[in-house]
Amino acid sequence: MEIKTHNPTEWLTHFGLNHAVEVRGGERTLYLSGQTSSDAEGEPLHAGDLVAQFKTAWGELVKALEAADMTPANLVRMNIYVLDVPAFMEAAEEIMPVYAGSGAQLSATLVGVKELYQPDIMIELEGTAVA
Repeated sequence: MEIKTHNPTEWLTHFGLNHAVEVRGGERTLYLSGQTSSDAEGEPLHAGDLVAQFKTAWGELVKALEAADMTPANLVRMNIYVLDVPAFMEAAEEIMPVYAGSGAQLSATLVGVKELYQPDIMIELEGTAVA
């Protein structure tokens, strides 16, 4: 499998993201449900702490990848749903290094939403991986 990124401008690369990710020769595609900062019973963790919630949600996304015998290097797309886009952008310098060193070559979309499944959940990560 070959993963190639395409960046007509470089501004997204500062965030560890790409304008486009091309996959050739992939045999399996994994669609990951939204992952949040929740415990095993679905109860929210880290209420009010966006960075901690991102780290926990990212950890859950990695666990789901591992369950399918994949790693973050297989992740090619991530949708980031947040309650507060400006707060996310303010925390981006803390958030982006969490996945940037993982080997992931991401394209991504940041979407501001009115609410997520539980009032204390501030962020949800949804992904697509290819192997």
